[in-house]
Amino acid sequence: MQPPAAPPIEQPAPSPMPAEVFDGWQEWWPEGLYALPLKRRDGVILAWAAFLMEQEPSSLQRQALGHLAVYWGYCWEMLGGKPRPSLRQRWQALGRKRHVIWVALAMLCVLPVRQSALAPAEIVALDATTIASPLDGVVKTFHVRPNQAVKAGDLLLSLDDTTLRNRLAVTAQSVAVADAEWIASSQKAFDNMQSKGDLTLLQGRTQEKRAELAAVQAQLTRIEVRAPHDGIAVFGSSDDWLGRPVVTGERIMQVANPQSAGVLIYLPMADALVLEEKAPVKLFLTVKPLSPLDATVTETSYQASLSPDNVSSYRLRATLAPEQSLDDARIGLHGTAKISGGWVPLAYYLLRRPLATVREWSGW
Repeated sequence: MQPPAAPPIEQPAPSPMPAEVFDGWQEWWPEGLYALPLKRRDGVILAWAAFLMEQEPSSLQRQALGHLAVYWGYCWEMLGGKPRPSLRQRWQALGRKRHVIWVALAMLCVLPVRQSALAPAEIVALDATTIASPLDGVVKTFHVRPNQAVKAGDLLLSLDDTTLRNRLAVTAQSVAVADAEWIASSQKAFDNMQSKGDLTLLQGRTQEKRAELAAVQAQLTRIEVRAPHDGIAVFGSSDDWLGRPVVTGERIMQVANPQSAGVLIYLPMADALVLEEKAPVKLFLTVKPLSPLDATVTETSYQASLSPDNVSSYRLRATLAPEQSLDDARIGLHGTAKISGGWVPLAYYLLRRPLATVREWSGW
């Protein structure tokens, strides 16, 4: 059966278009367009074949083009492969099975699952002593390396003593001068009443200079900082501290007990959960992503603060399970912690973040 052909398209009248456009149409465009549909065997049109012709095709040409369109349509259908039904057709083809699927989806939405959140974490020491600068000065030398084991009394770092040595020399000379003045005034006090009155003042000045000398000497004994107990020295890099001015009480490093390793977690505010007491934690360290460590939350902060990544987060502390090997939890290692919360329906678990975003956007 020959497919119906579309009627030829006539040239438009010259009035609706500019003269130069109409001249170009007459020069390059033929008399009309003859279009044939390329169909599948079920009658669905796949494409159209357009022929630009100077005159309307004859009946013989129409018949030849019609047969050609049938062949082209068949070839197009075979090259395109078996037509795939649409999603709507597939859904309708299920029939009564659709009700079973709806029931299964409804039951799946109420399936209880445990809330969880992922957060950056770090292995820290739960038992650590802060080593702070004992006085104002400049860091001169580090005698230990980061994460080096130290014993009680080992030298950790030294402050520059140039300023204190100069003050000690000046103060020692001041003490000598004050002693000389006091001795001279005491010798004159036998026959000079004025010198006898100045004797008490000079004696007090001498004691003041000696106290200042003792203070400088005491400060000189504190320029070397030693380990208060056994442990490991925890700090970033000595290059960050050498030549840097420090003030009294400024934290420089920690001496930590390696047997008391814990987990410090920065939970972003957007992922905050209602955590139960001793909530379980899975720690995936970067160095061993396939061997998670078990831990439990022991401490949470009530106020959020900025994490090292400048993200407003809650600080959580967790202790490792007793059966965990401390060789796998070296202080300073980083990773990702999975914190588990309470049980909720699966629908709530999936829609919690979208609902929070919609509420934030809409304001209700």
